[in-house]
Amino acid sequence: MSKILVTGGAGYIGSHTVLQLLQAGKSVVVFDNLSNSKPEALKRVRQLAAIALACTGDDVPLTLVVGDIRDASSLAALFQAYPDIEAVIHFAGLKAVGESVQQPLRYYDNNVVGSLRLLEAMAVAKVHRLVFSSSATVYGDPHAVPIRESFPLSTTNPYGASKLHIEDMLRDLHASAAAQWQIAILRYFNPVGAHPSGEIGEDPNGIPNNLMPYIAQVASGKLQQLRVFGSDYATVDGTGVRDYIHVDDLAQGHLLALARLERGTAATTGEATGNLVTVNLGTGKGYSVLEMVSAFATASGRPIPYELAPRRAGDVAQCYADPVLAATELGWQARKDQTDMCRDHWNWQSRNPMGYGD
Repeated sequence: MSKILVTGGAGYIGSHTVLQLLQAGKSVVVFDNLSNSKPEALKRVRQLAAIALACTGDDVPLTLVVGDIRDASSLAALFQAYPDIEAVIHFAGLKAVGESVQQPLRYYDNNVVGSLRLLEAMAVAKVHRLVFSSSATVYGDPHAVPIRESFPLSTTNPYGASKLHIEDMLRDLHASAAAQWQIAILRYFNPVGAHPSGEIGEDPNGIPNNLMPYIAQVASGKLQQLRVFGSDYATVDGTGVRDYIHVDDLAQGHLLALARLERGTAATTGEATGNLVTVNLGTGKGYSVLEMVSAFATASGRPIPYELAPRRAGDVAQCYADPVLAATELGWQARKDQTDMCRDHWNWQSRNPMGYGD
């Protein structure tokens, strides 16, 4: 059976995507340095997949290889050990806007250099099908919302810049060998929630950089209160507005992107030309920070104390998607709403107050 390589597959979005790949009958190899993830996530993925496939955990076609995408020799050994890899879903990378402002070189090294090493290894191994985890940060501070794929690209922070650099590399690579490379660039917005079982979810190292896990840890009592960065934006309540998308919906987008590349169907717009497809994955609806706080308080039945703080460098006022192209090109649309997101995230947090543990 041919295999799908998932870099960063032990992480938050990666683990949910690996589970859906396994449930769809795919064989998966995960390549992860475990810098912000734990093997326990994949152990639980294996258990969930075994239930879905009506088999034992040992029969689930999932392999973890520990390694770093910046290490060319490790990547070469990986593709030599698994010559039947047919496609790559690339999640591996650092992902926090605020942290990237403080540590820009670390972000360029991990994200850009790591992606370059991966593409070089794929080229040598003659694996030319790639789904790339990009971000809505490549739109910078958008001139309008909802955001369409045709909008100008710019960035306001090193995290977004690293994603845009990688996108540029992929566009150049496709232009140089369009007959060979099949590439899907998925610009997603703000992943939240967890698998409905509560077995897998987001387990950040240290203090969370993203809103929802921070809110969840405040609700559980692990953290004292939430700091809301910026309360003077031109939004419904002055706080930043984002397009939050359930992680299960997001994972499904990766499977549909793979299917789209396998079909090789002709593109219908200028943002999807032949075997290069670029789409937003978002709900098309934005929620403010305080709206998310209120919804999570309702879902958890717990108060969420917060304090207002000055704006944070690199943030923008509002950002939400026009999801029409994803529906057209991939047959994808978000199915889970804010209530689902908050309920499932709280289910994960309350069942796993210490995350996956050590």
